[in-house]
Amino acid sequence: MRQQPRSDSRGILDPARLLRQVRFRRHLPAPALRPWVEHYWFVDWDLTEPLEQRVVPHPAVNVVFQRDGDGPERAEVAGVGLKLFSITLSGTGRVSGVQFRPGGFHPFWGGSVAELTGRRWPFPDLADRWSRARDHTGGACDGTDTQRRRVLDGLLTGWAPEPDGVTDEVIRLVGKIRSDRTVLRVDAFARRHGLTTRRLQRLFLDRVGVGPKWVIRRYRLQEAIEQAAGGPPPDWARLAADLGYSDQAHLVREFTAVTGTSPAAYARSLG
Repeated sequence: MRQQPRSDSRGILDPARLLRQVRFRRHLPAPALRPWVEHYWFVDWDLTEPLEQRVVPHPAVNVVFQRDGDGPERAEVAGVGLKLFSITLSGTGRVSGVQFRPGGFHPFWGGSVAELTGRRWPFPDLADRWSRARDHTGGACDGTDTQRRRVLDGLLTGWAPEPDGVTDEVIRLVGKIRSDRTVLRVDAFARRHGLTTRRLQRLFLDRVGVGPKWVIRRYRLQEAIEQAAGGPPPDWARLAADLGYSDQAHLVREFTAVTGTSPAAYARSLG
């Protein structure tokens, strides 16, 4: 079991700018929650002018608690985001977020996670269909990081997720896609793991909220973004081939469609 949360900036566009202007950090949850929860993420800010931040979402559900200034704490469930996510921060505020492992929200939700895909549900709107939305009484954004972690640990543990072998299998399969760059085709990946393509697709839609092809493409695109931001411009044609795109133009089209800018222009913007 991991002893530290991941430290990459994958999915965050212009991470250096973000880290200069806000306090961003990740923490692991209590050990009992780690089979399902990737990490907690905290953001605190005190800005003199607005900051727009853009993120290419992971194939993961987030539960997000936010307080702006001295206002009330708001809570929402954010399903897997299909498009670029953009938020403008201003003044002072705090966010305490829970990023679940892809597939890991299913035991907390109890139904098909695809219901949440592409949507952000404030807790009050979920109260009639998801009893756990009524269990939150605030405090997730208060105090020190240790205190905020304890509130989240208590909240999630109180939701009493039930171990589920199918969910465990899906979480493991998504982990293989994320870590193995040779995974490029859904049919080959399904055969490798003794599944039919249809069975794999049903599992992913139900537990992750998106299909396996989308997961493969999203992880490979995030890798391309990270490489564009990580130093000298890469050999785009070679990178496109390595990541399973049909050619460089295919990578450029997908990169531009998701981020709103071409790979070369994005790399230049960070220089």
